Parts: sequence; structure tokens; C-alpha cells
Amino acid sequence: MKMSTQQERLVQKYNVPAPRYTSYPTVPFWDNEKPAADKWMQMVQRTFAESNAEKGISLYIHLPFCEALCTYCGCNKRITKNHKVEGGYLEAVLKEWDLYLQQFPEKPVIRELHLGGGTPTFFSPENLSLLLEGIYAGAELHPEKEFSFEGHPNNTTTEHLQTLYDLGFRRVSYGIQDFDLKVQLTINRFQPYKNVKHVTDEARRIGYDSVNFDLIYGLPYQTLQSVGETIDKVAQLMPDRIAFYSYAHVPWVSPGQRSYTDKDLPDNVEKRALYELGLQKLTALGYTDIGMDHFALPHDPLYKAMQQKELHRNFMGYTTCQTDLMIGLGTSSISDAKYGYMQNLKKVEDYEAAVNRIELGIFKGHFLTEEDLRIKEAILQIACNGELELEEQLIAILPADTFAALEEMEEEGLVLLGNNKLIVTPNGKAFIRNVCMVFDLRLKRNVPSELQVFSKAI
Repeated sequence: MKMSTQQERLVQKYNVPAPRYTSYPTVPFWDNEKPAADKWMQMVQRTFAESNAEKGISLYIHLPFCEALCTYCGCNKRITKNHKVEGGYLEAVLKEWDLYLQQFPEKPVIRELHLGGGTPTFFSPENLSLLLEGIYAGAELHPEKEFSFEGHPNNTTTEHLQTLYDLGFRRVSYGIQDFDLKVQLTINRFQPYKNVKHVTDEARRIGYDSVNFDLIYGLPYQTLQSVGETIDKVAQLMPDRIAFYSYAHVPWVSPGQRSYTDKDLPDNVEKRALYELGLQKLTALGYTDIGMDHFALPHDPLYKAMQQKELHRNFMGYTTCQTDLMIGLGTSSISDAKYGYMQNLKKVEDYEAAVNRIELGIFKGHFLTEEDLRIKEAILQIACNGELELEEQLIAILPADTFAALEEMEEEGLVLLGNNKLIVTPNGKAFIRNVCMVFDLRLKRNVPSELQVFSKAI
């Protein structure tokens, strides 16, 4: 996969630390260290009143426990083999949910629900059932609900799949990352192909509509051959969706990544070649590039939402649900109430202690300004639709260097400009995080050293 000189130049230029834009402002640039609980709840109530009846709400539940450390992982997790921790944690999550239910004048309508981690399938099917039945007891379920969970191929059982299916779940996401043995052992994520095939076949036998595989490029010791062979194995199973992520090397955030060094990782050009190979092979298999690392087959709702320009993006990534209120339950979870964000305490013990005192375990938050709201909408349009109307109200708050940067991107073939509209080109899709950055006023106002909090764009 030899790149042209022009492609190599673009990779060198744009492979800079960049946010993934699951929010704007991005978390490092939030204003409020710890907003008052009553002010946060007022914002939740406002968003609920505006949208619950029409759109419903989204729920993200963070289940942080894992039995072993995958060294590549940058998520908030707790490593333990002690399954006695399940009960107390789930009790705390349900208490937190009750704090929100008390604020609502009517039952919330749950449109979207995702169990993330950590490893949600660390929890027994019985305990997951108790959790979800407790959530459902205070709510109504939307007739077009989309419920999904993350499963580890090594410990997701048929009972897990059947229990969650019976509770309304229709999509499962498996963390594959790579099938190469050397790569798996380096990142401490050993899972044989037969395990992945088994849980994929079981999900489809039971009736799941959508199976997603997470793959990562840029991991230690990956080569064109190993990535090609990984995708060849994926092709034997043809998941409905694929997330083909750029590895985020952030050892200052995730100390487990210090078990290997930069010299073990593909360099910028090699990493880009891995992406180009993956893009070529996935496209040949019939997948469409949705944007920001996501691919889907034509029958999948994510593809259909893209075609109809109905994609949405929140802290769970791309979604087909246009909800304005997303409540995050559990340690480190982030909530999005349209006009503001709030993140829970990150340590399990601190979170449980706060909720057991019948109070929200708030770590930090941010209330959006009018400028924030305009930029948030602009970035959402670029990330979800690949285009943006450059309206007068938006142009008025953008500095001159914004347009200079966009004109440069147009010369490079990444965007098209005209008739007060921006369109991301097919070549520009791989650089969409960089296009979004052009509009990120919060990031521009911070010193460059702050950028170390982000992984590189490519």
C-alpha cells in the first residue's frame, strides 16, 4: 500500500493530536470543575421537558470491571476477579437512576440504551437482568428503541446473549482489535478466532439485528500483512458494522501502554498505510465509510441514517437516535443535557459512597455558552453529515484564520467550498477530525501543550 508523495505530505501535516468530538467543548476544555447538583438537575429538567415526549432519552451505563488488563485500553476500568463487587455496584447505579427519576414530571421514554465498560459481560446474566429490570421499572420503552451492549468474545455466554435479547437488546459490539497472535499477546488481549466466531454465530442465531466488531490499527507490531489477515478473518463473519479505530497511544493517561514503546508502533506513514489497506479491503467487502472510523453494510441502520442525513453523535459515538438528553449512570459516565455536560466521579469507591449518601457523584461539568452551542452544532453537522451550511451567525464568531485553513484544505482536496457551504470530499473523510478542529474555538484558545491530552488524528 504505497502512498503517493501528496498523501504522505498530508499525513505528516495532519497527524496531530486531535479530539474525537463526541462532545463540544471536548472534556479537557470544560469550564466548570464541579457544578452544583441543583443547577445540573435544572438543566436536565429543561432538556427533558423539551424532548422526552417527542424524542425520548438515551442512557449510557458504565460497567467498569474487567478480569484482566488489556494494555492498549484507555477506558476507565477496574481490574478484579472478585465478582462479589457486582451487587453493590449495581445497587449504586439504580440509586443514581432514582435520583434522576425524582426530577422528572413524567416517566422517561428510553429510546437508546448502551452498556459499556470495562466489560459488561463481566457481570452475570442474572445481575444484568436485575439492573435492567430496575431501570425499566421507572420508565417507558420507546417502540423504536435501540439497545446495545459491549461483549468480550471470551466471556460472553449464550445465556448473556439470550437474557439481554429478552430484555430488548438487538445489537452487540465485540472488541476484536486484531487477530494476530503477537499483537494480541503484546496488548494482553488473547482471544482465538473460534471464540469470536462462536459468539457472533450465537448472536445471529438468537436474533440480534446488528453485530459490530471493534478493530484497531496502529497497535504494536502490526504490519500490512497482519492487518490484511485480520480483515480476511473478519470477512468470514461479515459483521454488520465495524469500528476501525486509530490506536490512541496515551501512556500518560493509561500506564498499561508503557509495556511497549514508540519503537514498537508503526510510524506515521506506516500507520496511515494500515488504514488505507483496511479501507480498501472493507470497501471491497461492501462496507461504506460512515466517517470517524465507522463502517457499515447497506442493510444496517447506521448506513441508512447516514444516507438520510439522520446520524447523531454523542459520548457513545455515532448513533441513529436523535435524542437531546443522554444520562450517564455509573462511575466516570458522562451525561449530555444539550446545554451542558456532567461527568461522574472516576473511582468506584468514591462514586458508590456519594450515591449511597443519596447525592450525585459529580466530578466535573460544563455549561455551554451561546458560542459553544453554535460551534457544537457546526461540528455535529461536519462529523455526521460531512457538510455544513456557513450561515451568517456562525461566520460572525469565526476568526479569519478559520477560512484561511479551510481554503488550504480545499486546495489539498479535503473539502469543497462554495455558496456558503462546506462539503467534506471522499479524500477528506479520513481527515474529518482535522476539519472539525478548524472550528474548535476552545482548542484554539489553549496553549499547544494542552493538546497532549488527545491521541493523534491519523
